[in-house]
Amino acid sequence: MKADIGVIGLAVMGQNLILNMNDHGFKVVAHNRTAAKVDEFLQGPAKDTQIQGAYSLEELVAKLESPRKVMLMVRAGDVVDAFIDKLVPLLDAGDIIIDGGNTNYPDTNRRVAKLKEHQIRFIGTGVSGGEEGARFGPSIMPGGDPEAWPFVKPIFQGISAKTEQGEPCCDWVGNDGAGHFVKMVHNGIEYGDMQLISEAYHFMKDGLGLNYTQMQATFAKWNETELDSYLVEITADILAYADEDGLPLLEKIVDSAGQKGTGKWTGINALDVGIPLTLITESVFARCLSSLKSEREAAETLFNKQIGAVEGDQEQWLEALRQALLASKIISYAQGFMLMRAASDENKWDLNYGNVALMWRGGCIIRSAFLSNIRDAYENTPELAFLASDPYFKDIIEQCLPAWRKVAAKSLEIGLPMPCMTSALTFLDGYTTARLPANMIQAQRDYFGAHTYERTDKPAGEYFHTNWTGTGGDTASTTYDV
Repeated sequence: MKADIGVIGLAVMGQNLILNMNDHGFKVVAHNRTAAKVDEFLQGPAKDTQIQGAYSLEELVAKLESPRKVMLMVRAGDVVDAFIDKLVPLLDAGDIIIDGGNTNYPDTNRRVAKLKEHQIRFIGTGVSGGEEGARFGPSIMPGGDPEAWPFVKPIFQGISAKTEQGEPCCDWVGNDGAGHFVKMVHNGIEYGDMQLISEAYHFMKDGLGLNYTQMQATFAKWNETELDSYLVEITADILAYADEDGLPLLEKIVDSAGQKGTGKWTGINALDVGIPLTLITESVFARCLSSLKSEREAAETLFNKQIGAVEGDQEQWLEALRQALLASKIISYAQGFMLMRAASDENKWDLNYGNVALMWRGGCIIRSAFLSNIRDAYENTPELAFLASDPYFKDIIEQCLPAWRKVAAKSLEIGLPMPCMTSALTFLDGYTTARLPANMIQAQRDYFGAHTYERTDKPAGEYFHTNWTGTGGDTASTTYDV
């Protein structure tokens, strides 16, 4: 009997997805460019399973049931294109190629269009959850050629994580690069969440002077509140982990964070479409700043930098910090959904935001308890422009706001950097201010560049230019909106 799907790429994610598929009764053929890797897999983790090996693309294709489904779990970029070019001559009209890597969504747009010319269906799918998620149930975000979805739906929804109600954390996202776009935003929110948690840890450690036992207990306790989430849970585990000498391992890890580009893509896309994705973009810059390790060490000495102590009742400060973290996390998700709305409108994807929240409810890195509330918010108001305007989230934000301001102000006072928590608060203040000082910017632009401005006492869309000095001309410059 021929196999249901072939998977190319036997790194950690590829191997675990294959094992997951096998567990759910799907017949899988595994292939890797290095033949030895196939043997290692078949004789190791895949031993005594129904998983088959293929030592060439020809053999892989020959072992698949029609329409053939081939999933690429390889490094994003040129490697994907190289495999596609090799597969196309071996496939028939109606066959399906799936890219399960962290691909930049414009590449998926291009590949869908290119493969349609060959009558081959292409899916670009985000897969989140890391090693454990891939093995036991990831969040899966497929998009691309909608004609391919019915053929892969049983497999993807079968292996995906499930909510407590048994709903699969996988559904069709939209045409072309929609799936990879939603995964990109997921990763951007992940960047923001990780930075926010790191800032809370920094405030506890260097501001409040807590030891590792106290910090671990605090995060574990927080995980029983509205902050219940995968990242808060693993933070407690990390804080509890001791090295061989009994000292906290975290203390020995160099404070220079790496990145693979998805957070940067999210920020760039936000700038392209004019969405103020301030928190997520700050989290990317925070990683960039962390990489300047030697420069930071020299600057600390040069400026004699010291972080002041946070005085006052420790438990009260910890509760204020919890509220600040919760409110900031809500803003992170709110900005992410604003970006998805802009992209959906621009690309005519018609994204279902409630479904996106459901897909993130289990299996993925940013899974958290309040994603159920996000789903409810968009089911109640599908056209919701700003997540925090939903009654449930609005109440939380208003309750947390005094504590949030208190923590942000204290961090600035004692010199403890909290770029994401403070930028989230500044964003909310800007978003909820009906009249901002941008009129001054427009006047300045018109003064030095004749860029024109609109007037509050004239109809919208009517532009004016002033000869501010009496020596300028009446000709206006062109302008544009992002």
